[in-house]
Amino acid sequence: MKFKQIQDIIDSADKHIEKKQNIAIHGWIWRERNISDLKFIVLRDSSNHIQCIVDKSKTPELFDVVKNLRIETSLEIQGILRKEKKAPNGYEVDVTDLKIIGTCDNFPIAKDFSSEFLMSVRHLWLRSRKMTAMMKIRSTVFGAIHEYFRKNKFYEFHSPIFQGMQAEGGSTLFKVDYFGKPIYLSQTWQLYAEAGIFSLEKIYTISPCFRAEKSKTNRHLTELWMCEMEQAWCNFDDIINHATGLLKYVVKKVLDTNMNELEILKRDTKTLKATVEKDFIKMTYDEALKILEKKCNMKVKWGKDLRTIEEEKLTKLYDVPIVVTNYPKKVKAFYMKEVPENPDVVQGCDFLAPEGYGEIIGGSQREEDLEKLKARLKEHGEKPKDYEFYLDLRKYGSIPHGGFGLGVERIITWICGFDTIKDSIAFPRTMLIKKP
Repeated sequence: MKFKQIQDIIDSADKHIEKKQNIAIHGWIWRERNISDLKFIVLRDSSNHIQCIVDKSKTPELFDVVKNLRIETSLEIQGILRKEKKAPNGYEVDVTDLKIIGTCDNFPIAKDFSSEFLMSVRHLWLRSRKMTAMMKIRSTVFGAIHEYFRKNKFYEFHSPIFQGMQAEGGSTLFKVDYFGKPIYLSQTWQLYAEAGIFSLEKIYTISPCFRAEKSKTNRHLTELWMCEMEQAWCNFDDIINHATGLLKYVVKKVLDTNMNELEILKRDTKTLKATVEKDFIKMTYDEALKILEKKCNMKVKWGKDLRTIEEEKLTKLYDVPIVVTNYPKKVKAFYMKEVPENPDVVQGCDFLAPEGYGEIIGGSQREEDLEKLKARLKEHGEKPKDYEFYLDLRKYGSIPHGGFGLGVERIITWICGFDTIKDSIAFPRTMLIKKP
């Protein structure tokens, strides 16, 4: 017989029940118990789970085979589907035939294990409903990003992972040996993306990035995935509008596709729905400081970047993302363009997710003036000669342009309502990497 996924069987249940068709499914034992002469097996696959019953009075030879089976044993099952209100999903399979594919030792994961232990057996913890739900949502997020940009006529563009210069900050660079010479793992594609727009004009990517941040917070990974875009002939408002459009598109796609997974994660979708339906809150850095002082009793000295604690307090005041603009120039990257009427601040923006999740997108209009860019590099302690290829972009037909980066794990953490970013990727990499 042709094996079908459990969800496909459930979706066409009426047909199978009416015709009393023998169905064939395969998967792993998620739950099992013996009650008298009945063996209850809840079988799971990637799509869903369903309860199967082996009745000793009907199939004594099968009962002897399955009575001592343990969770995570892999099986092929054939049987007759019927309705059963008490069963998970409302259906049960009366097993007519069964084949053991892979036996299982005592599975090391049970209830109430610590997060540290679960991290040490991550390769097995991926089988949990929580991790399965996350990975399905993660797949939706990646797909939605591609859909959004391609619908808006962006081209996918790839930059090197090995890079000879920094873009975000020297203290967070991973230095590696490249045939006897030092080189760095990519923090961002941006400097190369600015070369790409002179050909393709509108480009995007989803790629791994590496940040050697010595941080043990719940918001940081040393290996992460970034969605980044760069656009020629745009202004600062265009960047904000695309970041807004992308965020709304991704969240809506998850709500349309993954409500079952959100329910498994017990995620309250109120702010997710508000993100899709309502306008975002916009404020300047100066306005944010005033709100923090007035509503949160937090006085932040002008010129300091907003820390996690300030972002957390600010985002708990609203049920939609906040767009903070016009940050002080001295706390932002060298390539950000100054605000014409106030050169102490730049045309940069951070998108802060509600419920205390903080920054998930950072973007800016780029400085296209060659001499200003050289001066900014020197202010940041960099040597312009190390950025010759980048500065060439201002020599040969410079144009207005800008872009942003979205931390994919950060948006997944917020969408799923997780307490830590480590739960938003299958194998998280932090300062302390535990097996595997």
